[in-house]
Amino acid sequence: MLSAHRHDLIDWKQIFSFHSILFTLAGVVLASIAFKGFMIPNKFIDGGMTGLSIVLHELFHINISFLIVLLNLPFIYIGYKKIGKTFAIQTTIAIILLAITLQFLEISPITNDKVLIAIFGGFLIGLGIGLVIKGGGVIDGMEVLADYTNKKVGFTTSEIVMLFNSGIIVCVAWVFGMEAGMYSILTYFTAMKTSDYVVDGFEEYTALTVISSRFEEIKSCIVNDFGKAITVYNGERGYLPGSFGIKHDTQIIMAIVTRIEIHRIKSAIFETDPNSFVYISSIKEVSGGIVKKKRKH
Repeated sequence: MLSAHRHDLIDWKQIFSFHSILFTLAGVVLASIAFKGFMIPNKFIDGGMTGLSIVLHELFHINISFLIVLLNLPFIYIGYKKIGKTFAIQTTIAIILLAITLQFLEISPITNDKVLIAIFGGFLIGLGIGLVIKGGGVIDGMEVLADYTNKKVGFTTSEIVMLFNSGIIVCVAWVFGMEAGMYSILTYFTAMKTSDYVVDGFEEYTALTVISSRFEEIKSCIVNDFGKAITVYNGERGYLPGSFGIKHDTQIIMAIVTRIEIHRIKSAIFETDPNSFVYISSIKEVSGGIVKKKRKH
């Protein structure tokens, strides 16, 4: 049985794993290309703290790397308190890497076609955001803010994000013109759909199902260490080719997880039982219970 909550532990193995580093670095580079090659030169935004950073950068000529770090600091703290130390460290690393890359990466504007800028700029920033999430962190504090605020007010996560991003896009239209605002909507929509696809596929919600001989420990891990509700089915495991007659009673564990949690929960499950059978399936909608929200970038 696990002796401490994973919320309070730092999983250095996960932070410096090959996949985590690869996804984070790739995501940061792609996001930086989107920023400097498409979005910043044309005053297009994709929403969230990154979009707000571009607006403030254009209005007050403040270094955008500084803005990205500064604006995300409160959300790193919220993530530290509400999600865990490992997530906070991975997010800090990703945001600092993004700031450094934006500061020193020199990229000339790639195209002057506004439609191409909106589509490919949105695609690249969405791809970058999705890859960083798969690496265990985020580069936009809006993900954390929406998850936290959802528990404090009567709005869903998607409504909170849409309200915030609508305000930013209205500011863009007011300051830079209606055309820039409309193209920013296209950029945001492209980025949102791309990041959703990278992390979850085409669907919004993810169901995590676990079959393991150590089901009691895994139930405790998911519920107590990650604060996720579970559903448990009684079943049988076994029936393998060559040993069809061998079977064992087991409990099949199912949980609905958010996209910024799935990587850490899977790692914890396999740490508890490396022989666990885990599968993830996309589902169209979740209603009732304690899961009422959709996540949007």
